[in-house]
Amino acid sequence: MTAGIGHNSGRVDEPGKSWRKHVWTKARKDLIPTLPVEVVRLRVKRATELGLPYKTYAGIRASTGHDLIGFLFSNNALQVLRDGQPLPRDRAEKLAGLVRTTCAGVAHHPVTPTHLGALPGLMDAHAAPAFSDSWSAVRKQIRAMAQPADRFAIVGDTAFEREWAEAAQMAGYLRADQYFCG
Repeated sequence: MTAGIGHNSGRVDEPGKSWRKHVWTKARKDLIPTLPVEVVRLRVKRATELGLPYKTYAGIRASTGHDLIGFLFSNNALQVLRDGQPLPRDRAEKLAGLVRTTCAGVAHHPVTPTHLGALPGLMDAHAAPAFSDSWSAVRKQIRAMAQPADRFAIVGDTAFEREWAEAAQMAGYLRADQYFCG
């Protein structure tokens, strides 16, 4: 059985295969810049300030072309599921260790933005978009929480929160377990 037009079935058997491989390998190498060691050191330091592994930080930076300046944390990611509930110790310690990082909360009902915003490490808090909101309404609401949107990432715990990052064209989405435990 042969593959159809436009599909190479994972094999390239025609003449010139080694030359094409050489050209693609060289092009790929030329595409990835070689950064001076001082720049790498600064970026490693910035990743540490943001509480991220360097690889994650570098990926976000490469995809957006900008430095990350902050996070929107859902109350789910923070494990605060009702008003009056304190921030768990591991979450509080992680937020306390962040440097030069803007941190805001996004509160799903029944958690109120007032309660979430009063937690240590968060500078502000907002009400989460409703499940029934349109894509454009979600985009508008999330972008109002974090400007410029492509310099903030959302730390969440649900698929709905991942959609916020997509709708608002944020720098990225990080799962809570990845951010707090990774």
